[in-house]
Amino acid sequence: MVKLKKGYVQVYTGNGKGKTTAAFGLALRAAGNDMKVFIGQFVKGMKYSEIKALDKLSEHITVKQYGRGCFINREPDGKDIKAAVSGFEELKRIVVSRNYDLVILDEINIALHLRLISIEDVLELIDLKPDEMELVITGRKADKRLIEKADLVTEMLEVKHYYKTGVTSRKGIEY
Repeated sequence: MVKLKKGYVQVYTGNGKGKTTAAFGLALRAAGNDMKVFIGQFVKGMKYSEIKALDKLSEHITVKQYGRGCFINREPDGKDIKAAVSGFEELKRIVVSRNYDLVILDEINIALHLRLISIEDVLELIDLKPDEMELVITGRKADKRLIEKADLVTEMLEVKHYYKTGVTSRKGIEY
């Protein structure tokens, strides 16, 4: 089993595809090295294909969703806020427990942008992160303070997307 001597904070942001995919790829790499991984997924509430696949690796990877669905066609309501706040509180306990080597806060940038949780709380969580834990934060519209605090920031840039030609989400590729 690999134990990190030093863990860093990574942010995957931008309007292009691949933020969650990059984070999940890192989770697979960590699991392949017998590391324990926790993925807290905000906003999303459906059992996407990648979640189904990761369920098969439950010895190493735990996934929990803290969302009730996408906000494309609606504004978040009180239940959405409650789900995000409750999920974030659980993630705080998970981080300080030191039971995981890698913790992924998937789509938390969207939860921040929608003000479901506060940036101050996320910055405080980074301060609570044990030195030997890697923390990955994903989602569009990363707050500038989060970018400043992170050790590694990758921006996925959409150059061209087939959605704009009418292609819809495809099973096994987008979900």
